[in-house]
Amino acid sequence: MKKLLILLLGVILVACEPQEDPEPEANEFVNPVFEPVMADPSIIRAEDGYFYAYATEDFWDYDAGVRLVPIIRSKDLVNWEYVGDAFEEKPTWAGFKHIWAPDIQYFNNMYYLYYSMSVWGDENPVIGVATSLTPDGPFTDQGMLFSSDEIGVENSIDPYVFIENDGTKWMFWGSFRGIYAIQLSDNGLETVGEKHHIAGNAFEASYVVHKDGFYYLFLSTGSCCDGANSTYSVRILRSTELLGPYVDRIGRTGFSNSGSIVMDRGEQYVGVGHNSIAMDDNGDYWIIYHGINIDDPYLPNGATRRPLMIDKIIWDSNGWPQVRNFRPSESPTEAPYFEEE
Repeated sequence: MKKLLILLLGVILVACEPQEDPEPEANEFVNPVFEPVMADPSIIRAEDGYFYAYATEDFWDYDAGVRLVPIIRSKDLVNWEYVGDAFEEKPTWAGFKHIWAPDIQYFNNMYYLYYSMSVWGDENPVIGVATSLTPDGPFTDQGMLFSSDEIGVENSIDPYVFIENDGTKWMFWGSFRGIYAIQLSDNGLETVGEKHHIAGNAFEASYVVHKDGFYYLFLSTGSCCDGANSTYSVRILRSTELLGPYVDRIGRTGFSNSGSIVMDRGEQYVGVGHNSIAMDDNGDYWIIYHGINIDDPYLPNGATRRPLMIDKIIWDSNGWPQVRNFRPSESPTEAPYFEEE
């Protein structure tokens, strides 16, 4: 009996010891893939073969200070390095505002960085654009594209530009006051024609993927920035036409403020959303987004800490995208495939 009690005690003590997270294998990764913060990420595979990601202005720590649209780069979407800030100085033409939710594009042999400028509670956010010959900047500011007042859409933030095969450029934007789209000029510095109302008031953070005859409109809904209480998630709508009408899996329109789920909160990471999409060398699609660690939800200045995360997109038999189990991966997971150089 004494030996049995000792054996049972040993089993209990082992079970109570903290268990270390498993280490990923060579072909695996574990989220997050970049810290401390990379909120609202926009990604591009540049002419030099690297992926570059750009993020909202944030205070990283007391040594680094504020990053004015941080730029990081990677060959494999997993191992990232910080390379600099997009702006050497913050644009001042809009007054005191922060640079939020950039979108990176490449055309006319130049990199275009669309960005919003706002503060919490701002009545007139603006969208601007900057350009650079190289993906790592620095970017030269080209000024304002439009303000919320001028375009007639409240809370005009979160720009995203979709470029059609013929080169026509369309900017999608909006945040909980409707999602809209408007054509851009050939030089990408002006709007053309009238705006189009795309979806309802429950969404922000537009991103479009054209695949197999459908335009897939990824959107985020919920609260982005309430620490561990954030409710952000990614929804999907699709259409056979770029300007809609967009519907979800069961036929509800984008104006019903629903959308079908792509990804919702996990056990450890919540507030997942504001995504971009990248493709690996196998042709698999990967969603790049930010999440919030419930055990470490804030930056030193009190802002919500949103590190960079990735996950593979699964397309179901009806062509709808989701991540595995509709949740962010939080354990070692097969990494994107890239051919060795």
